[in-house]
Order: sequence, then C-alpha cells, then structure tokens
Amino acid sequence: MIKALLTIDAPVFYLAPNGRVYTQSVATYDDYWIVPRQNFSELIVVTRLRNIDRLDSTWRLADGEGVTFRSVPFYRGPFQFLLVFGGIRSALRAALEECHVLLCNGPGTLSGVGINIAKQLNKLYALDVLADPYDVFAPGAMKHPLRPLFRWWFPRQLRKQCAGACAANYVTKQALQQRYQPAPQALSTGVSDVHLPDTAIVWAPRPKLQEARTLNLLFVGTLAQLYKAPDVLIDAVAVCVRQGLDIKLTMIGDGKHRKELEAQVAALNLVERVSFLGMLPAGDAVRHQLDQADLFILPSHQEGLPKAMVEAMGRALPVIGSTVGGIPELLPPEDIVPPGDVNALARKIREVVTDPERMARMSARNLEKAREYKDEVLREQRIEFYRYVRNVTEECLRQQK
Repeated sequence: MIKALLTIDAPVFYLAPNGRVYTQSVATYDDYWIVPRQNFSELIVVTRLRNIDRLDSTWRLADGEGVTFRSVPFYRGPFQFLLVFGGIRSALRAALEECHVLLCNGPGTLSGVGINIAKQLNKLYALDVLADPYDVFAPGAMKHPLRPLFRWWFPRQLRKQCAGACAANYVTKQALQQRYQPAPQALSTGVSDVHLPDTAIVWAPRPKLQEARTLNLLFVGTLAQLYKAPDVLIDAVAVCVRQGLDIKLTMIGDGKHRKELEAQVAALNLVERVSFLGMLPAGDAVRHQLDQADLFILPSHQEGLPKAMVEAMGRALPVIGSTVGGIPELLPPEDIVPPGDVNALARKIREVVTDPERMARMSARNLEKAREYKDEVLREQRIEFYRYVRNVTEECLRQQK
C-alpha cells in the first residue's frame, strides 16, 4: 500500500479543540479527498494549521479515515518563512520519511522545500501546476520590494520542478504547459482543480433583461495580494459611473489590502456603489451572491484556471476576464481585456451591460462551457492521474528492493 504526502501552502485549515481539522474552503473530507483516497492507503497533509477556540457552523471536516494533517510553523510572507525555515524543513522531512511519494502544488514554498527533501531521500514526486509565478509577480500584481527577484527566481524553480516530476498535472489545457514543460517521460495531463458538483450548475441560461435597472457586478478573489486586480476593477467602475452607468460592485474576499481598497473606494466617491462582503464559506453562500449578480468580472494579472470564474459560469453569469493564464481557454476574445488596463476594462463593462442580447448570449455560452468542468467529467481524469502516480511509485519501490 502506498502512503502519500501532500503539501498545501494556503492556510485554509483550522485545528479545533476536539483535535479535528476543519475548513471553509472546498477541501473537505467528503468531497476534495475522495479521489486521492481511492489510490493511496493514507494521505498525510502538511500545511499551516490555524488553532481555533470554537467552531463556526459553516466549517466542515477536512480530516478523516485515511487523511491526517501535520502542521508546519505558521508564517506570513517570505521573511517570516525564513525565520521558521528550520522548523518547516524538519516537519516536512519527518512526514516524508513515513511516506512513499510526494504530491505537491506549484508554485508553492512548502512544495519547493518538500521537493528538495524528496530528491535527497530518493523519492518520487508529482506536481499540480496551479498558477504562473511569472505573472504572479508581474508589475501591479504584487507590492513587495523583492518582486523583481521573485519574478526571476520562482518561474526558474517551477520549470525545474516540472522537469523533475514523475507526473505533472496542469489546471490549464495549454497555457501553463507552454511555459513550464514536463519531462519527456513523465505523464502530463491538463485537468482543472475546480469543484463543480451538479448542485453548482443551473439548468438554463439567464433570460434577456427586459427593463433598465441597477446592474450588479461581482468580484470573487483574494485581497491578500493584488494579482486578481481588484484595484483595477474599482478604477474601471469609477470610470463607468462617471459616464452615467447605473452599476454596483460587490467584492467577496479578504486580505491585507482590503483597507487600502476601501480607501480607494472612498476617494472615488463610490461608497454607495461598492460593497465588501469579506470571506464567505465555499458553496451555497457564494452561489447565492452569484445568483444575485448580473455580471462577473475577474481582470487578473495572473491566473492558472480561475475556479471562481468557472463557478460563475456554472450559474450562467456573463463574465469578463483578462488575457492571462487559462482565462482565454474559458472565454472568447470579445469577453477579455489586457490585464491592468483600466480604460479597456471600463469600455468592456459598458459594451456588455448596455447590450442585453449580448448578455443573454454570454450567459448561454458560459453555462455550456462550465459543463465541461463538472465533477463527473473531471473525476475520472483525476483518478487516472493519481493511479499513474501510485503505479509508478510501486514500480520504483520494487526496483529499490
């Protein structure tokens, strides 16, 4: 039986007083881990666990039979990471010594450390490529004095990691593969990590708007960094309002940049037009907001394949995106704009919201596209990926005996 170690960088898991691990994300025991659980006897998840004193009713279990969690020292940002690097490395090495193969997400700091340890221990690793660090650290996407260094370093590291993986899955069909190529002998697949059950997909497109009213725009994304371009979207909304469009913007997400974004909204006299809802639990709470919206906008500086966008398309929402990452795999050219271009985004918003027939066509097209990403469609592809990793690991262990 093969035991696998999985590294996850995002701090989205909580250790409760009862000793169990919970999450507000989609990474729940019953849904998220069902595919790897079918292929590995045990899965050890190494991540940054947050300790909590009490449970929220919206949180769901992340651990269970066959899935256990280990925590590394908690950190925020590169400087804190360096301060606790020794503890992180020790925790990862101890966990990996128990396991036969490493499963990791790229780009990621824990993944990078884990891959180096796996090489030292002569163990295989498989990689899920979720984003493009070259775009993550593009000008305007992140405010950090070391951003230019990071933009050189992390793409270089990800290329090496892809070249050394026994298998690489990319969340895009083509975009990430072109920049971060797998080894010639490795399995390479393009399967999104979006979670789209039947309940997340509506039955029919939205009808054409029949009367003039305030239109509701929606943004879903992290505010911890600016690579989803919430600041660009706010500026574009300001341009549209000045031009007489009757629109409002709702922003779902939270992070360290929220206060400055709220200040930006106040400075542009948009307080009555822009609302911040903070973090919402994945699932019904977000879908409710999607159903209340008229147009979903994600003008990102970087993306792999944006899950929030696919979820919006599953609710038959018209969508505007940018030309980065896998977004052109989801949207036609007429629905995307260059990243960071406020005026182009404002023009696109105006084009869309003033054309009800176009919005109806976008709704129908997006719903049809979202059905390609249903869980039942992607599950078999994910199972095949993990089955390959398991079989290659078993063969490697036989050769080592």
